[in-house]
Amino acid sequence: METEVRDVPEESRYEIRDGDRVLGLAAYERRGDTIVFTHTEVDPDAGQDGLGSTLVRAALDDVRSKGGSVVPLCPFVSGWIDRHREYADLVAPADR
Repeated sequence: METEVRDVPEESRYEIRDGDRVLGLAAYERRGDTIVFTHTEVDPDAGQDGLGSTLVRAALDDVRSKGGSVVPLCPFVSGWIDRHREYADLVAPADR
């Protein structure tokens, strides 16, 4: 399985895919340069552990590369940032 994460702004989400198959998504709302992550889900039948982490890391790296910030309303994204403190600087100041 070769996965790829990409931003799909017309759907307001990041997707992790294997070819044409969507294995998971991280939904968001855009507020200027801030991305509000609202929901993350991964196909439990995808057959690979760690897809959620791969998805969130790539999404946060993309936000960082664009100079943005995040509001992690989604419990999965919030918990992931709590466990990976090197990403805590991406959290919008009012939400830290």
